[in-house]
Amino acid sequence: MTDTRGPQPQYEGYATGPLPGEREPAPGPSGPYHPPQAYQAPGGGNQGGQRPGPGGGGTLGGAQATRKPRTGARTTPRTRKARLRVAKADPWSVMKVSFLLSIALGICTVVAAAILWMVMDAMGVFSTVGGTISEATGSNESNGFDLQSFLSLPRVLIFTSVIAVIDVVLATALATLGAFIYNLSAGFVGGVELTLAEDE
Repeated sequence: MTDTRGPQPQYEGYATGPLPGEREPAPGPSGPYHPPQAYQAPGGGNQGGQRPGPGGGGTLGGAQATRKPRTGARTTPRTRKARLRVAKADPWSVMKVSFLLSIALGICTVVAAAILWMVMDAMGVFSTVGGTISEATGSNESNGFDLQSFLSLPRVLIFTSVIAVIDVVLATALATLGAFIYNLSAGFVGGVELTLAEDE
């Protein structure tokens, strides 16, 4: 077969030049490749991409050593306070609370009286005092006043219980009346003002 296309043009730099694998390296200093940095390191930059050693050498370490620490303003702790005013006391709630407290006080009174009587009886107070009173009030016809039978434990407990019941009634009534009086006085002077503070 005969080639009828004629002479073909020769491409410069490809047909006459060496292949890509046969090219010689470009002249210049050989060394590791360092990509370009977008921002320059402080204090004149870090030459050659070298990092400062653990001893603090290098320009970057010097820049960090000269940097002053940020000092924030010291804030003194403040205690929050609230000023409130007791404008009204509910008489119904006051009555309930005072009733329960007076019942607790009455029970404590009865228990305390019983314990006190047992302690005095164990010490022999009633027998000694009772004998003295019987001799003083006695005569040839009668033996005198018997203190031990009069101040027996059942009588002491009954007497203390009656006093506790009266105390419950009076304390509840007085507390409720005090709530009404406070509400009337608070309408004129504004009530009791309280300042509440939060613990640190």
